Amino acid sequence: MLDKTRSTGITLWDGRTIPRLGMGCWAIGGPFYAGDVPLGWGDVDDAESIRAIHRAIDLGIRFFDTASNYGAGHSEEVLGEALASHPDVVVATKFGFATDHATKQATGAFASPDFIRASLETSLKRLNRDRIDLLQFHLNEFDLIEANAVFDTLDALRAEGKITAYGWSTDWPERAARFAGRDGFVSVQHTMNVFEPAREMIALIEKTGLISINRGPLAMGLLSGKFKSGDRLAANDVRSADFDWMKYFRDGAVDPAFSRRLDSIRDLLRSDGRTLTQGALAWLWARSPNTLPIPGFRTVKQVEENAGALDKGPLSPSIMEAVEQALQRQ
Repeated sequence: MLDKTRSTGITLWDGRTIPRLGMGCWAIGGPFYAGDVPLGWGDVDDAESIRAIHRAIDLGIRFFDTASNYGAGHSEEVLGEALASHPDVVVATKFGFATDHATKQATGAFASPDFIRASLETSLKRLNRDRIDLLQFHLNEFDLIEANAVFDTLDALRAEGKITAYGWSTDWPERAARFAGRDGFVSVQHTMNVFEPAREMIALIEKTGLISINRGPLAMGLLSGKFKSGDRLAANDVRSADFDWMKYFRDGAVDPAFSRRLDSIRDLLRSDGRTLTQGALAWLWARSPNTLPIPGFRTVKQVEENAGALDKGPLSPSIMEAVEQALQRQ
């Protein structure tokens, strides 16, 4: 196996160095809903999901990110089964959104100490683990003052040996900044891709030495290049839903404005023999040494393409500058 850490390694809170690429496990959770509104990524094949996870491990991947609500817990169950004989692999999960496992329905958002502890115990059981490597607060816009109690609880769980470290899944730099000085606070998970450079968040992360876990690194699949104008997504795919934060897709199809932006940088991202997906990941690595993208997957083929980006490393400075010019950014 090639040494994937040579040009794209990142050092974790426990001193280990792993490849700067994780795998996001939202999609492998399968369908779940808020009423009739889809929150998952469509139908899944659990056997293929497990094969894909094992292939990722074979290719050097050592970081998997999930959440207690993905697939109403099914994502954690699948990941737990796949990693049963791989205790060395880093598992990150999240808490805050509650779901009913039987009905696959979202039931609300909660952050009380009792809820956090109950959610963690459920995650530990599903993941077949005695300890969670990284536990992340999932409520993006949670009140800053009320968040004190949340992170006090996480400090207590860390002292009890239930978790190794913690972070916040938030796109708000001021929220991350408030807790960045705590010993156990090691990461921020936030939206970042070539369309959304997250300048303020990256500046904070580099200043404080945190890890930038990049969700949406492929712009929810747009940067994979597989969608053509007029393509329609399945009704049970979250990208068919009308959410304010759903920027790249509208009415179940690619947003034309983002399609045009992709066309302007398509050839640049494909530099040095990369696929479009690999170029999008390479842009993130070139953007900051602290980035750890977590592209989603459902198949072995997707995992192989994602992991293949490690062999080529970050984009060159000249290509990075050309991308900025093509997108007309200062």
